[in-house]
Amino acid sequence: MHNHTVTLKSPLPYHAPSSHPIFSLRLNPRQFVLPLSPQKTGGSIYHNPVFICKGTQLSVPSHGSASLGPSNGNGAAVHDWKVRSVGIENIDVATLGNLCVDIVLNVPKLPPRSREARFAYMQELSKSPPDKKYWEAGGNCNMAIAAARLGLHCATIGHVGDEIYGQFLLDVLREEGIRMVGMSEDGDIVDSSNASYETLLCWVLVDPLQRHGFCSRADFCKDPAFSWMSKLSEEVKMAIKQSKILFCNGYGFDELSPALIMLALDYAVEVGTSVFFDPGPRGKSLLTGTPEARQVLSHLLKMSDVLLLTSDEAESLTGIGNPILAGQELLKNGIRTKWVIIKMGSRGSILVTMSSISCAPAFK
Repeated sequence: MHNHTVTLKSPLPYHAPSSHPIFSLRLNPRQFVLPLSPQKTGGSIYHNPVFICKGTQLSVPSHGSASLGPSNGNGAAVHDWKVRSVGIENIDVATLGNLCVDIVLNVPKLPPRSREARFAYMQELSKSPPDKKYWEAGGNCNMAIAAARLGLHCATIGHVGDEIYGQFLLDVLREEGIRMVGMSEDGDIVDSSNASYETLLCWVLVDPLQRHGFCSRADFCKDPAFSWMSKLSEEVKMAIKQSKILFCNGYGFDELSPALIMLALDYAVEVGTSVFFDPGPRGKSLLTGTPEARQVLSHLLKMSDVLLLTSDEAESLTGIGNPILAGQELLKNGIRTKWVIIKMGSRGSILVTMSSISCAPAFK
């Protein structure tokens, strides 16, 4: 029985060659047993070829630094990501939709289960804005912030309202050096007094037993929250074209129409931008959603270069309980799919390609 080390090729087009394997774990392909046992890797994640794309070596801080910024000369780290600006001609990762403010509150009990009672509960919460100390940037803002702090140039494509919550998100993104690309065109008539144009809020409610409940206006809308948007502006197209990666997730369907998501996906494919898709918990409900939503979900699963999903989500989309076999099924059904990454929580993650299976330990 022979073990081997797998060197993986980046799914991104036109990337510069790298001698560093993305994972240097030794695997036995015939006896791949879960749970995964974390092993020490010999290389840095910052030598990962996924960060080397379209012929450009990305500037990423060294793995050994405790900070994401340079030293001030006294050995102390200076966090410089807050003063970066991102030009639209220089984007490593752009996110599509799912920009929201999370409001995290401790509550005596979680909201009721019935739809009507939950809506009334949310309306009561919304009557007066909680203190800003309970506000957090949510949704795809988190992905963009994490990528920016790794040294990538990031943009968020989406909509925020012209109110205190929208301004809060814009301030957070600006401080992190992330460009905001609005999806509404200059000619669009935006009624700031209409709830359809307001920034999405997600109420994250925590009871005394640390159980979580969630309430959002999108939960009670028949149509996507921003269904008034029907086309990609020229600025959005430019941002997609100039990005190496377009990151989409299932929660984007809460905001954007399936037709608009399809337009963004097809345009990214047309201009050679790699598409990363994480269906998230919404994947399961989209399977039984409208015909349009099902069609676009299927298109995303086939046309994305990289799929990221949990083992439960992989099972719900394929009907296969074994995460490796589920990943292989998604690859087999894909047209452009090169990598499927199955997230296993504390057991790490599995990366499945057409020619290999690799694993990475969870961060401690």
